[in-house]
Amino acid sequence: MTTNANDLTIRHNESESRFEARLGDEMALAAYELDGSTIIFTHTEVPEAFEGKGVAGRLVQTALDEARRRKLKVVPQCAYVASWIERHSEYADLVSSDVSA
Repeated sequence: MTTNANDLTIRHNESESRFEARLGDEMALAAYELDGSTIIFTHTEVPEAFEGKGVAGRLVQTALDEARRRKLKVVPQCAYVASWIERHSEYADLVSSDVSA
């Protein structure tokens, strides 16, 4: 099975505090915790078969776009989210000033 990350449907599952993409019977996710007007990204997970295909990046971009829409500040506890933001400076303004570099 091949996957084009641009063709994925990302779902915001608020009850589970995560963004999800179904990949056949498997699921990729970007988990978070909300703390007032701050969203703390805690974990990103992609099934091994879909690693390196842009799936995690699409999840993170969708999640950060939602954070921007909702005017939330971002704390990237997840190393993948932090590195993605470093590579996409147009999202750096979302990072909470309380996060030390």
